[in-house]
Amino acid sequence: MEYQYPIDHAWTTDEIIEVIRFFEAIELAYEKGIDREELLEAYRRFKQIVPSKAEERKICNEFEEESGYSSYRTIKLAKEASEGKRIKMK
Repeated sequence: MEYQYPIDHAWTTDEIIEVIRFFEAIELAYEKGIDREELLEAYRRFKQIVPSKAEERKICNEFEEESGYSSYRTIKLAKEASEGKRIKMK
């Protein structure tokens, strides 16, 4: 699948890398499955870069439009799952 990640050009290179890692974790959750803690850690780093709920929603909606993968539903499932669980989206 060919698409671009939503990137804010005001972010540092390290911040861009962390945001991309978060979206790659979402992709993994859909394609192969990912460890719950790994996914939530990527989300925590993402939230340090994008603390605003409105900005998070905007960026995640852009990603979903491009990829078809819902960050919101993936993180919601991960938060509701028990520890040590693998997250696999359908």
